[in-house]
Amino acid sequence: MKQKVPRDKNIQLQMYYDKKVCSQVSKAPWVLRITEHKDKPVPLFIIKQRIHPEQRTDLADLKAPRSILLERGLIYGPSQKRCIPVFKTILARVKNNRDIPMELQQFLNGSRIDFRGNLPLDDEAGYKMALIFKLQERIKEMDRVELIARRADRFTMEEAGYWYSRMSSFGDAANRWAMAGMKIMLAGQPRDPNIEAMLGDLR
Repeated sequence: MKQKVPRDKNIQLQMYYDKKVCSQVSKAPWVLRITEHKDKPVPLFIIKQRIHPEQRTDLADLKAPRSILLERGLIYGPSQKRCIPVFKTILARVKNNRDIPMELQQFLNGSRIDFRGNLPLDDEAGYKMALIFKLQERIKEMDRVELIARRADRFTMEEAGYWYSRMSSFGDAANRWAMAGMKIMLAGQPRDPNIEAMLGDLR
């Protein structure tokens, strides 16, 4: 039987969020949204990137354009569960504008994730999570999904940003080819006998 998170623990977490985290969301270059959709297992993770007015291509006749958040990927179900340890490691490194760790990993604690809301991410966390979210799509072997997550987390911020750009900035065909190549580079081919051994070394 699953152990439920005590109600007072959730209250404390919400108070911490309101005091330490919420104010950072509007400035963060990336946002992790933890939410629910009726056609997806709960919780649903959505990664969003902040696009500033000078980066937007949809301004048209807007006189005072603002930054917007664009969805860059999502993850849920078994793939999400296999990646939670990696996500917690990534979130633990995120700092606020005073260079103080925000301890965002605590929002993923427990056997059931009760938190719903937006978590602010820096570029390193955003690029890494966006890579993982996109690369895990249509992969059925959970060992390969976890291997992608663990190896992507070993990238530097610059490497993660570069590889993300290769998958998102060169047109549909080139982006698709880059994604296919990245899946093989990070997690081999399906049923490769070396996947389990490499995953064991990284855990």
